[in-house]
Amino acid sequence: MSKPIVAIVGRPNVGKSTLFNKLIGERRSIVEDTPGVTRDRIYADAEWNDRRFLLIDTGGIEPKTDDTILKQMRNQAEIAIATADCIIFLCDVRSGLVADDREIAVMLKKSGKPVVLAINKIDRVGDVPFEFYEFYELGFEDEPIALSSLHGSGTGDLLDAVLEKCPESDEEEDESTVISVAVIGKPNAGKSSIINRMCGEERVIVSDIAGTTRDATDTRVENVHGIYNFIDTAGIRRHSKVEDRIEKFSVLRANMAVERADVCLLMIDAKDGVTEQDEKIAGIAHEAGKAVIIVINKWDTVEKDNNTVNTYTKNIRTALSYMPYAPIIFVSALTGQRVAHIYELINSVYAEAHKRVSTGMLNDLLSDATTRVQPPSDKGKRLKIYYMTETSVAPPTFVVFCNSEELFHFSYRRYLENCLRDTFGFSGTPIRMVIRQKGDITTGI
Repeated sequence: MSKPIVAIVGRPNVGKSTLFNKLIGERRSIVEDTPGVTRDRIYADAEWNDRRFLLIDTGGIEPKTDDTILKQMRNQAEIAIATADCIIFLCDVRSGLVADDREIAVMLKKSGKPVVLAINKIDRVGDVPFEFYEFYELGFEDEPIALSSLHGSGTGDLLDAVLEKCPESDEEEDESTVISVAVIGKPNAGKSSIINRMCGEERVIVSDIAGTTRDATDTRVENVHGIYNFIDTAGIRRHSKVEDRIEKFSVLRANMAVERADVCLLMIDAKDGVTEQDEKIAGIAHEAGKAVIIVINKWDTVEKDNNTVNTYTKNIRTALSYMPYAPIIFVSALTGQRVAHIYELINSVYAEAHKRVSTGMLNDLLSDATTRVQPPSDKGKRLKIYYMTETSVAPPTFVVFCNSEELFHFSYRRYLENCLRDTFGFSGTPIRMVIRQKGDITTGI
């Protein structure tokens, strides 16, 4: 079996995200002293005593609420509980035992899953306050564990107790087979909807309220096409409109999600077309050297004729002229139209981004390219290109050795890139070219 799954649950603002960040050793979840900041399930790998497990942070559970977002947060937490091998039930000693804690305890007992009760915000674990003993009333089999998620005290005892209840993994998952896919775009472009459609279930919260997704949310999917980790990101707004502190963190998380992705799905609302903000978001992925698929969503809402696709494609290519390599697909997350084909494109652009070409083949191409179009010259001095080699992948990076970087004009670099694409493909991925001149340091584009 794969790694065990551990979910952290509890009512809002008891410190779940702080504990999650402490256990994984990085700030993955947004932490803010505001109830309801974490809304979706956040996934991350964690390790303790040479045992790896998948940790899930969840939104706070409000057992009784009429608020739409809070109801969906509760649904997300219930899904996390259903999929977990063990549950950390986190309570707050400063608030004491409250009615919502009792109702969550009943929910967890009905699930039949192993539960470790942890009482948070105890700064001195060896000197627990009287309120700590109230939580024995919840009636769990094992004694509560005192901890401070902020300082990390007591987390070792917590993890010992958790892993004791988790099944042993009999095989390690090969992480090299997992393709990380960041779904990016401006607010309300359908990012969460497309993930839910591709997963076949409500994995992330969907609402027509712009800004519903705040964290970069990881969703693991395994199907006939392969194993994928979808990262749903908060919609990226213009900097002038990013005023709320939590939203600033969300934009940062979206940029970080691009950095840790193998492939980016750029979601564009078909009704709006490519906006200035879409161009900037696409630029983030392009500059990061990520493989990109342009997904035109809400295609079912567009009135069509025989030229509609061609017109849209031409407009997209004009607006996003710096990424002519990115394939375009027209879909509807609502109806499911062509959504399944996205998997094929993901696999294709991932393979192209990791493609290696031998130095011999590259120099055959170089010889042919320089014969057909002579390198530029200036004041009687002509550019001489000695050879080219591929030094890395994702993105494919080529080092070109020449006699003069100054003579290596941008137009000729673009010509060589087009030759590379015409011969070897590289569809869906940017190409980096590094110019190395005799006696000088390396510079790149």
